[in-house]
Parts: sequence; C-alpha cells; structure tokens
Amino acid sequence: MTREEIQSKILIVFKEEFEITNPGLDENLTEKYDFDSIDALELLGEIETLLGSELTRDEKKASMDIRTINQICDYIELLAKKRSS
Repeated sequence: MTREEIQSKILIVFKEEFEITNPGLDENLTEKYDFDSIDALELLGEIETLLGSELTRDEKKASMDIRTINQICDYIELLAKKRSS
C-alpha cells in the first residue's frame, strides 16, 4: 500500500465516519475538530480493517501521541511494513 493510497483511505474514513471533510494534513485533529478518545478508538478499528489484522497492545499504545493525518499515515505505513516483513 502506497502513502497516497493510505492517505486517500484515511481521508475517506474521516469523511464517512467522523464527518470531517478535507482536514489539513498537519492540523491538530483534537484542537480543530474535537477529535476525542472515543473517535481515536473507532479510528484504530478502521486501521485494523485497513491492515486486515488486529493491532497489538503495544501498537495501540504507540498511537497515543498521534494528532494529525500525516502522523496517522506514518503510523499505518510503519505497521504495514512491519506486517509485510
């Protein structure tokens, strides 16, 4: 999965699941869109679907400091590489 594919899929998730259209890739989602911990849990579920596997506890913990779309894409890229090796 390329970075562009990841970004496209994440932007679709934000539009369909969170009603956030065209967020800036470096905007703080918590500050700008009131993205909260419940939303974050839902997003982790969407990421698991995207990757086709469950996240480990450590992988979920690693997501705790993510605040932007770019950081989400970085996180998914890292997880996808880890799973393909």
